[in-house]
Amino acid sequence: MNQIFQLTVDADGIATLLIDKKDSTMNTIDQVFIDEITESIDLIQKDEKIKGVILTSGKEAFLAGADLKGIEERSENAPNVPNKTMFEQIWSLSSQFRRMETCGKPIVCAINGTAVGGGTEIALACHGRVVADDDSIKLGLPEVQIGLLPAGGGTQRLPRLIGVQAALPLLLQGKSLTPKKALSEGFIDKVVPAADLMKEAKQWLLDNPKGVQPWDKKGYKVPGGAGAMSETVAQTLVITNAMLQAGTFHNMPAPQAIASAVYEGTQLPIDTALKLEAKYMVGLMKGSVSRGMIRTLFINMGKANKLMHRPEGVAKTEFKKIGVIGAGLMGAGVAYVCAKEGVDVVLIDLKQEAADKGKDYTAKKYKKAIERGRATQAEADATLARITATTDYSALKDAQLVVEAVFEDRGIKAKVIEALEAVLPQDAVIASNTSALPINDLAENCQRPENFIGMHFFSPVERMPLVEVICGAKGNAVALAKALDLCQLMSKTPIVVNDGPGFFTTRFIGAYITETMAMLMQGVSPALLENAAKSVGLPIGPLSVSDEIGLDVAHHSAQQQAKDLGSRFKPNAASEVVDILVEKHGRHGRKNGKGFFEYAEDGSKKLWSGLNEIWPQKPADQQPTAREVQLRMIYPQLVDAVKCVEEGVLTSPIDGDLGGILGVGFPPYTGGPFSMMDAVGIAELVKELDRLEAAYGEQFKAPQLLRDMARNDQTFYGSKAIDLSKLNK
Repeated sequence: MNQIFQLTVDADGIATLLIDKKDSTMNTIDQVFIDEITESIDLIQKDEKIKGVILTSGKEAFLAGADLKGIEERSENAPNVPNKTMFEQIWSLSSQFRRMETCGKPIVCAINGTAVGGGTEIALACHGRVVADDDSIKLGLPEVQIGLLPAGGGTQRLPRLIGVQAALPLLLQGKSLTPKKALSEGFIDKVVPAADLMKEAKQWLLDNPKGVQPWDKKGYKVPGGAGAMSETVAQTLVITNAMLQAGTFHNMPAPQAIASAVYEGTQLPIDTALKLEAKYMVGLMKGSVSRGMIRTLFINMGKANKLMHRPEGVAKTEFKKIGVIGAGLMGAGVAYVCAKEGVDVVLIDLKQEAADKGKDYTAKKYKKAIERGRATQAEADATLARITATTDYSALKDAQLVVEAVFEDRGIKAKVIEALEAVLPQDAVIASNTSALPINDLAENCQRPENFIGMHFFSPVERMPLVEVICGAKGNAVALAKALDLCQLMSKTPIVVNDGPGFFTTRFIGAYITETMAMLMQGVSPALLENAAKSVGLPIGPLSVSDEIGLDVAHHSAQQQAKDLGSRFKPNAASEVVDILVEKHGRHGRKNGKGFFEYAEDGSKKLWSGLNEIWPQKPADQQPTAREVQLRMIYPQLVDAVKCVEEGVLTSPIDGDLGGILGVGFPPYTGGPFSMMDAVGIAELVKELDRLEAAYGEQFKAPQLLRDMARNDQTFYGSKAIDLSKLNK
């Protein structure tokens, strides 16, 4: 006792149960938490002086949920844990929350900070919920976002409080709500000034002396009804199931498990329903989907956001002024995000008109935000005042870092680098925003190549979460540290890769696009290609994404590669298809209304009928299965990811998994390419690649690293993980 929970009782018999984990900045749920809450409930029940309890927190955040290390260990070990043992582990917490609400004394939760996941669940197990009036506080049940369900009673108490119809969207979307929004949804009782939180909580206890939950009262019914006998609930679940199929194609089991737990559980007594919830959680924990999503989108994203690759011993850069060269969409986006974070930005373009247009990008963003009540005019004015739009490079004389975001042309970039080095301080870093041009080659134009690095942003910058940081052979630790510090300032998740053709993300998506175009040329139906991609979990079909990027952009990139590589350049299916569409048919994609699709003025689109004339489709009975198309799309990416490891472009599977999902839309439910390979099984993967290679070509040839791993029973993660640090030494 007293490592996490502290129990005190005042003269009125009101106890305060304080969650305040010693030697930690956060309150988290672990075995000590479960042990101590068990002891606390025992004391509350036995102490006759206690008339009611205020549950609150001694930390800035109320309760962060499960302990990170514990989650990682349980997730990795889940396949080896018997179902009964895992059920008991889950039930050990849920059962204590049930004991709280049936202890016979009223408990009110005084929420002083963010309480998502387990924090919201323990609050739901209290008889009342009072929250401080602070929009930075978030409440909600986000477990679905990492492939799980709320297993501390969340799927049962929330619908019993607010009804199935209102609860399902909150559970299935996993959104976090402000206190006022949570109040409007009906699952908290009061929003009060922060200074009055404890006083209001005590008053709630005095006004509600009986500690009984609504569902434990005789005659209780779920608001709006439950089960198929309720017409409203039946309609809600029919619509929900249809939306789940349309949105997930059943690739993600968590939403279906949540919907099932709510539907079945709300028809059962609460004690049985809570055990049903735990049973569904066992199934999710044992599956590869939650393991991959927890690993990549929770644990490893957290490591990346904490700058796991940042060199030690380099002082953190507090950015005061940066430069951005090129005021197009990418440069304007970088300027907007940095200025919004309080940094002075010099935005430079060849013509003042272009620079002003880049600055206007920020003005337009703020105009929309103000109209929606998400920003004020004062905030807009302050941000715009930090952006200096100019053509004058001398304005960069005291810049700490410059993002070069000009056209993807080696010659243009060389001229910009020369102009920058003439005015920048000796220790300033030049970060080239490029998706494919080799950093080592660009660094040849530098007098100070040690200060040169790649930062591959994704468009639109303000929305895309990833930055691919590319290290050249001559770059130093300070340049890497500054680039990572800028990523953190911009709230971006960075991955760090070494230089190589296309780095990681560009060549990774290129493998997918190239094989898709090969199938198109071989007569596979364009509609089948699009639908197979979406049903396997890719956010947008390959023909659609090509149109969005721009066929002319892809055409120019291929021409630039041919120029750079000379005789080493090998045309592929993607470059051949794009050459024909751009040069012979003038089809540039959505931008000119003509690509793989025809685009109408109202935004609708349909596949261009001319595709069948250029590449005739096979008869319907000769078309491949959707599954075979999906394998041909995804597996070349897996091969290329492993090649990136062999070539030293990637030094950690973490970067590959994050880059694949956050950068180019690899299916999130897989956990990324390396997590997917572990889930498939390395030996099974090699076997399937051998089949595909025999059928379709060397793009499916299993890299030697995979064959070695299969022979040695190794994986990319877990207890059998291969040590990648030894590969390229």
